[in-house]
Formats: sequence, C-alpha cells, structure tokens
Amino acid sequence: MPELSNGVRHLPAYLDRSRQEALVEVIRAVVAEAPLFVPVMPGTGKPMSVRMTNCGPLGWVTDKERGYRYQPTHPVTGRPWPAMPQQLLEIWNDVAGYEPPPEACLVNFYSDEARMGLHQDKDERNLQAPVVSISLGSSCLFRVGGLNRNDRTLSFKLSSGDLVVLGGEGRLCFHGVDRIHPATSTLLKNGGRINLTLRRVNP
Repeated sequence: MPELSNGVRHLPAYLDRSRQEALVEVIRAVVAEAPLFVPVMPGTGKPMSVRMTNCGPLGWVTDKERGYRYQPTHPVTGRPWPAMPQQLLEIWNDVAGYEPPPEACLVNFYSDEARMGLHQDKDERNLQAPVVSISLGSSCLFRVGGLNRNDRTLSFKLSSGDLVVLGGEGRLCFHGVDRIHPATSTLLKNGGRINLTLRRVNP
C-alpha cells in the first residue's frame, strides 16, 4: 500500500457487493430526476470528459461564463437537485469524522476513455470538512500528490466499493484519475465508472 499524505485515507472494499448494487439503484433514481450533463471549463468552454449530476441541497457546476461554483438548481432543467440519499449520509457519518452533513454529492460518470486531470477541491467555503469519494464500477488509476501541483505524486488502483477520504492536511491535495481500466467490474450493466464525491460547502 502506498504511503499517503497525512489526512488522505484509502478504504479498500468498504462497500460489499450488495451495498454497491443498492447505491447504484439510488443513483439511477437521482439521474432520472437530475439528468447527466457535460461540464465545461471556465473561460475556454472546453467540455470535460466526464458527464455529471448532483444530489443534496447544493450541486457543483461549471460553465464558460461563470466558472466553478455551487448552486441549488440543475443548470439544464432549472429544478432543485434531488435530496441526499440516506445511504450516502450513513457513509459520511461513518468515515468523515465531521458532524455537519454533506451538502453536495457530485455524481461523475466516467466512460472507458474518460479521465480527470490533477486538481484541488477548493470551491467550498468550508475547508475543515473532508471530501469523501466513493468508487463504483470499473477500477481506475487514481493519482494523488501534495499541496502544490508540482509535488511528487503517487498512483494506486481504486476498485468498485473503495473509498478515499481527503481530510486534515490532505484536504487540498492535488488528485486526479489517470485512466479507467475497462471491464474490471460487472456492477454497471454498460461498463464505465461512477464516482460519488461528498462535500460540505458552507461552514
């Protein structure tokens, strides 16, 4: 197991198969109510390779004109985000070590070709709360570094049911997804990977 930065925790096989399946059904209902959309980069308008949606009181969105932000409504439908599922609140309560509940759950869908460049999660007003990340479906090569983009990074595999918690000193570590390993899970009928990211936005 690689030596991770202080506050960065990898919890392998945290969710067993039955809990993973139940979570996928919950996320299907979220997507039915708040359809996946393609986020774009601020300024350039370049589309990201993931499709996404959110649940909870707030959702993370990005567009060319206004950039990265949280808002209470879906950018396409204009409707409020679906409520935060109880299963996700239970996971947060178990692993976050932070009492106030998450306000946003980002739902990112990765096709076999998708990736996510190194970035920090820093659009939140509250940086005391950890970020809790849940992997479902095909495994991926996850990369995590330090507080500066040029710090040394290490990469390790995240499998379906794994959790990563970014907290403490590691809350603002750069991290990303180098690649998806296709057909490494039978959880999602049509393949790919779902990443759920629980965040507390406000103090």
